Amino acid sequence: MKTADTLSTLNDLIQINKDGQEGFRDASENIKNPELKTLFAKYSLQRSKLAGELQKHVIDLGEEPEKDSTFAAAIHRGWIDLKAALTKGDDHSILAECERGEDHAIHAYRDALEADLPANIRSLVVEQSAVVQATHDDIRDRRDAAAE
Repeated sequence: MKTADTLSTLNDLIQINKDGQEGFRDASENIKNPELKTLFAKYSLQRSKLAGELQKHVIDLGEEPEKDSTFAAAIHRGWIDLKAALTKGDDHSILAECERGEDHAIHAYRDALEADLPANIRSLVVEQSAVVQATHDDIRDRRDAAAE
């Protein structure tokens, strides 16, 4: 894979993680359940760490990494805010919206793993993909439990 393609893939994942970081932070601020508030804050920090790991590789390749989230994420966070306002912070609605965001992250990691990445970067992407999948599954299970 060319360096430019590797950088593009890394920057896409950085943006996805920054989006998740901000989305989880917003969810934490909008949810009333103290357990979920803490969990979402933890996931926000997790995404910051994942983005930082990816940014290090971009720097190692001699470029400036992405630092901001995407416009689409701002719309997604707005949807969390709207749902929270309409449902008064209903756990199920916020969990469902977070799961939707995690679906996007899973797809971004799958796309990245289809690329021809250098071995050290592929290893990191595989590791991070497992973390993202575990977070998604946890949120999905909590969403299902909140619906009962």
